[in-house]
Amino acid sequence: MIFQRAVRREFTQAAAGIFVALFAILVTTQLIRLLTEAAGGKVAPEAVAALLGFAALNYLPILLSLALFIAILLTLSRSYRDSEMVVWFSSGLSLTAWVRPVLAFAMPLSIAIALLSVFLSPWALSQSAEFRQRLSARSDARQVSPGAFQEANSAERVVFVEAVADDASYVRNVFVSSVQHQRLGVMIAPTGHLESADNGDRFMVLENGRRYEVEPGTSEFRILEFARYAIRVEAKEARGVEQTPKTMPIWDLIREDQPVHRAELLWRVGIPLSAIVLALLAIPLSFVNPRGGRSANMLISILTYMIYNNFLSISQAWVAQGNISFPVGVLLVHLLMLTLLPLLFYRRIAVFSFARMWR
Repeated sequence: MIFQRAVRREFTQAAAGIFVALFAILVTTQLIRLLTEAAGGKVAPEAVAALLGFAALNYLPILLSLALFIAILLTLSRSYRDSEMVVWFSSGLSLTAWVRPVLAFAMPLSIAIALLSVFLSPWALSQSAEFRQRLSARSDARQVSPGAFQEANSAERVVFVEAVADDASYVRNVFVSSVQHQRLGVMIAPTGHLESADNGDRFMVLENGRRYEVEPGTSEFRILEFARYAIRVEAKEARGVEQTPKTMPIWDLIREDQPVHRAELLWRVGIPLSAIVLALLAIPLSFVNPRGGRSANMLISILTYMIYNNFLSISQAWVAQGNISFPVGVLLVHLLMLTLLPLLFYRRIAVFSFARMWR
């Protein structure tokens, strides 16, 4: 019992440290991507924090699976380096005796990974898509950033403002370039504001400005002065987010019988299953020769993890394309990796028995 508690404590400490490191890397890379989109006007600056949270929730199952695998690998590798495994084997215990404590630590985490993969991850993707749609449906005046040229949703209008009020209802020094009826128009106004019509349509109203209008390919142009010029905001109609297999709840996904839906279900089920298999594979893969190099087993283990995930992605693609059925896709990859487990255990046990025999 003392040994079991000590092992679980070491596994937990290693997994917590690895997860924090991986989570920090994920947040940093996602933050850089979102800030790049915000600088380009694709994402509103105030939306960066929310989208970052949704992205982090989406990747939690993969991060936990990788942290579980590396934690077991590093803990057992340390036991080899510190010659604790020699004491373990000398006491008459086999390498397979590690299966029970590893599973006792891995099962609760695998259940958490399953819940995250099946429920939380698709919810986060759905909320992120809905949040992005609400942002894209906002009016052009609310999308512009002071001092930056912003292309409207219609891709036929470019807006530039020097300053925006705190509530985004008034703008100052406005420049608008638009194409209407195959004529290019450029409008300049010192002020502008948002206005709603009785039928709910929204307009951006420019005040006391000028419009320069020219037909491309000709030398003719017109200059119009106006006291008030209303531009209809081309906001998208409010509608629900288009359902995709990645954002569908698990119950809707099960009811659908299309290959793409079965492929998504395979991925959600495959993440927690792969976490358990990887935890078991980490036992024989953790072998380290104290007198030799310490990085070879880590490279082999990371390569095994990458191959496993690539096989899982290939299996998902084959199910989506209808090349294989869902049950075959689920069992094929995991059974293939499970067949390696007794071979790796046998190899390690045989090597140790041979070495002990020649002492």
